[in-house]
Amino acid sequence: SEGTAFNCVILAFCWVYIRKFQSRQESEVVSTITAICALAIALITSALLPVDIFLVSFMKYPNGTYKEWAANNETRGHIEDTVLYGYYTLYSIILFCVFLWIPFVYFYYEERDDDTGNKCSVRMHRSSAPGTVAKCAGSMCTRKRLSATGYPLGYPHAFVPLEAPPSQNSTQWEKVQYLFEELSSSHGLPALSFSISTLTLIGMLAVITYTAYGMSVLPLNLIKGTRSVAYERLENTEDIDDVEHQIEKLKSKCKDGRPLSSKDRRNLQELEGKLQVLQRRGRHLEIAERNCCTKVGSALRPFKILLGIFFILVALLFTIALFISNLDKALHSAGISSGFIIFGTNLTNPLNELLLALQPVFPLDYILITIITVYFVLTSMAGIRNMGIWFFWIRLYKIRPKRTRPQALLFLCMILLLIVLHTSYMIYSLAPQYVMYGSQKYLMPSAGTTSGNGTFGTTRICDADAPADQCTVTRSYLFLHKFWFFSTIYYFGNWAFIGAFLIGLVVSCCKGKKSVIEGEVEADDSDISDDEYVH
Repeated sequence: SEGTAFNCVILAFCWVYIRKFQSRQESEVVSTITAICALAIALITSALLPVDIFLVSFMKYPNGTYKEWAANNETRGHIEDTVLYGYYTLYSIILFCVFLWIPFVYFYYEERDDDTGNKCSVRMHRSSAPGTVAKCAGSMCTRKRLSATGYPLGYPHAFVPLEAPPSQNSTQWEKVQYLFEELSSSHGLPALSFSISTLTLIGMLAVITYTAYGMSVLPLNLIKGTRSVAYERLENTEDIDDVEHQIEKLKSKCKDGRPLSSKDRRNLQELEGKLQVLQRRGRHLEIAERNCCTKVGSALRPFKILLGIFFILVALLFTIALFISNLDKALHSAGISSGFIIFGTNLTNPLNELLLALQPVFPLDYILITIITVYFVLTSMAGIRNMGIWFFWIRLYKIRPKRTRPQALLFLCMILLLIVLHTSYMIYSLAPQYVMYGSQKYLMPSAGTTSGNGTFGTTRICDADAPADQCTVTRSYLFLHKFWFFSTIYYFGNWAFIGAFLIGLVVSCCKGKKSVIEGEVEADDSDISDDEYVH
């Protein structure tokens, strides 16, 4: 079926992507499968929003009336609940991957990789998986009550288990059983939603860091291209000659038997290390010059420039739309206490208007919203690939073709899972009215214009002024605005995203062209061994 074909395409892309960056020397089956599955889950989850918008739009005819199969409120409610449970299912899988599976595989590989590790540390790492689940269960089953403003759209106010949680003397398994019992009840869904929203905050930080930078670096790298291989080889040869001359000059000081000073010995070691890097760089440049992919890339240079210009225009359009949306919330919402929630749009949003204008030509609006979703995922990947994995100011891993360690790939997939959680809110901010109602229209009756077949009137696009029974709100919108305080944080996160994008744009413009072997050979290689992969 179409769904099976879509999943096969996703899995094939994930396999190619992971294999492209995976280190050939340090590859491991379990971590590879985990990375491929986690990346596939991230991509499949990102497809939920376009499907959600399509389903609420597909219920109605272009004239604003419901289709026969969707005329019954019970039928519509069943479809909406199915979509909502789809969100909960995939988001629960993300929770499982982030809290349990990826950390378990990470520590498992670390212990296999560490030949000198002791058994105590092995037991500690492997026993951390059920402990993580228990902590997650504890955080979700905490007895709390939110204020009424926590549910501005009429959701249940209780965030409380029906029964008291297990005592402190309960086993880990009893606590896990209690978690699943709570999730199967109506009270478990708000708890799950709260946990997912908490993870979405971390995803917001990843979006601000990686996606914002990726939106600037990806198009500018395509426009600027890479340096000439022949020129780089010539430059590298000159550097090698210069370093060899300096080494000979230092060694000449001890020809008469006198030992070198400590300063000269340090300089000699640094020069010899630099010479090794330059020699390795020369070998890689020689391989790149003979590589057919380099020649194909040169032939496709005009296409890359056009694609880069298109991407930078899209990035600027997104930034302008996000700025207008945030400005609209700042001017027309009730403020922090309401989560800056507004119903409809008061300022002209170019992306929202474009999606609404494409509605009459099926399926252009759905294609565009899908492209926007894919664009966010691809720019996030580009940002992670160019920046690497950082913990504050400390670089943990680098993402490089055929040189990336399994742990780095696991981190990459975990970050993408968190980014996908926040992508829905970003797209809602770009086109709020369209994400809320899709392409739905409703019939506004005109006074006195009735016939035997029904009521005639004016067809209008669904907005906040539409009757409640005439327009169906997407499950994504309701899910995003379940807790007002998260919406408030997301609002300020959008301003931070705009600032990060502008800073990244300036930094990317100031950088020169990339080397044709960018990332293959670096002086500070600390995450790989000296034995490198030879093409």
